[in-house]
Amino acid sequence: MQKSIAIWLFICCALVFAMVVVGGVTRLTGSGLSIVEWQPLIGTIPPLNQGDWEILLEKYRQIPQYEEVNKGMTLDEFKGIFWWEYFHRLLGRAIGLVYFIPFIYFVIRKQVDRALGIKLLGIFILGGLQGLMGWYMVMSGLADNIYVSQYRLTAHLGLAFIIFAAMFWVATGLLSPVSDQQQDRSVIHGLRRFSLFITTLVFIMVLSGGLVAGIHAGLAHNTFPLMSGYVIPPDLFVLEPWYRNLFENMTAVQFDHRLIAWLLAFLVPFFWFKARKYSLSSSEQLACHLLLVMLTIQISLGIATLLLVVPLPLAAAHQAGAMLLFTAALWVNRKLS
Repeated sequence: MQKSIAIWLFICCALVFAMVVVGGVTRLTGSGLSIVEWQPLIGTIPPLNQGDWEILLEKYRQIPQYEEVNKGMTLDEFKGIFWWEYFHRLLGRAIGLVYFIPFIYFVIRKQVDRALGIKLLGIFILGGLQGLMGWYMVMSGLADNIYVSQYRLTAHLGLAFIIFAAMFWVATGLLSPVSDQQQDRSVIHGLRRFSLFITTLVFIMVLSGGLVAGIHAGLAHNTFPLMSGYVIPPDLFVLEPWYRNLFENMTAVQFDHRLIAWLLAFLVPFFWFKARKYSLSSSEQLACHLLLVMLTIQISLGIATLLLVVPLPLAAAHQAGAMLLFTAALWVNRKLS
């Protein structure tokens, strides 16, 4: 039965992955504020007639984004942004059902022990908080701003990755409760700590990417490896107090994102070479190889996205790549645990 629970959690992981990608496209297309109300039940029903569409468009006309960005938008144009946000929210509701119903089933059938039940309940609570965080994020763009707060956007993205990590970790633990390597695990203690540091750094880079997306920092300095001819751009600290630059200055936010990518570009290959010195199992070696390959793909996607000034397909692929890189890092941690 543990295998069935693991498969269920992997399905939920796949749905969260899809949610992150759709959410990225929603932001890139400027669709996130097209639905100005949060209706968990009624909101599952899309507009059914012309009158419904007119009502929704009129509500959208009342927020600052319409006045400053999309003034004069036709109904057909509004439908183009509405559907992305609608499917994003619908997918979120679907994830809730796909998680909750099997969870109750497994509990009723007494197929989860107390420890596992607490973990699964904790993940469910995080999912509920994620829904609230999503609406809290949307609220930031309905009154005084034309876009959502980059802080709330980053928190929303980070929580999605945490939920994914929790489900992935529990699922892989159910499938491999005992390491397939028979040697003393203390031998690779240092390597395991190194892999945890890399995973943490990948997560920080994800949060940094949320800030990049939140203030559209990808549209500045579309050159590589230099930033408009500079190693350290002169406008790195133009805001006061200085720490605001880390979150609100397009140049500084992009610089930080690049810096973390450069760190990973050196650390992951070093980790890979270091891992080769140990007598790892074939699955552990495969996990290390995948981490290196995925980092190479993700950095390539990031550079291409930057140089081509954030085209939608590449930007969406880059966001998907972040989740896959994070997954590879988690898998390395699991195999070395």
